[in-house]
Amino acid sequence: MDDMHNKLSLTLLFLFTSFSLFGGKSLFDGKTLEGWDGNPIHWSVEDGAIVGENTKENPTKGNTFLIWKGGVLKDFDLTLDCKIDAGNSGIQYRSFVKAGKHDGWRIGGYQADFEAGDKFSGICYGEAFRGILSMRGDKTTLSLNDKGKLQKKIEKFGDTNEIGKSVKKGEWNKYRIVAKGFHFTQYINGVKTTELIDNDEKTRRADGLLAFQVHQGPPMKVYFKNIVLK
Repeated sequence: MDDMHNKLSLTLLFLFTSFSLFGGKSLFDGKTLEGWDGNPIHWSVEDGAIVGENTKENPTKGNTFLIWKGGVLKDFDLTLDCKIDAGNSGIQYRSFVKAGKHDGWRIGGYQADFEAGDKFSGICYGEAFRGILSMRGDKTTLSLNDKGKLQKKIEKFGDTNEIGKSVKKGEWNKYRIVAKGFHFTQYINGVKTTELIDNDEKTRRADGLLAFQVHQGPPMKVYFKNIVLK
């Protein structure tokens, strides 16, 4: 009986360890913003989800962000569920706090875009960081030419409108971001949306912050949950 008990205990320990290693780390407890930092005017928790909101009553002056305080991202595989009612948002990764005097919630870097519209969900955008980096359906390689100017080599792997059909308007979507070295791939609901190879050695980032965006301008509301980092 003792041997069976010991074997069972070892089996359960193995399964638990395997889940911890391969299942990833949850970054959100579903109840509070513990481990995150953002302007409480714009960030809260509702019904088990992180909610970011810009309203007419309390508009943000400039884009503002909710920053994960658990460390910096290097190579990683991140999945989360997100939903947006209106406007534009995004998931910042390998990002940085912008220079200058501000409230501390101004972020720049790679962004996996997410919007209520039809064009930009799934693209890789450089927030305060070179602008649009790779559009939907594109595998984009960034490099510098002989004059030090940024250039893009684009290979099409899919049609932007067809890929856009994978995005569920006003519903929950599964977003996945994979970073290996300077090769970044983004997916929505299992469909690859864009791929970026960043050979711009002057500007590219090997590590940085994870954050979510509330966009300035018209009222918008975005939701995030089930945030798992491997």
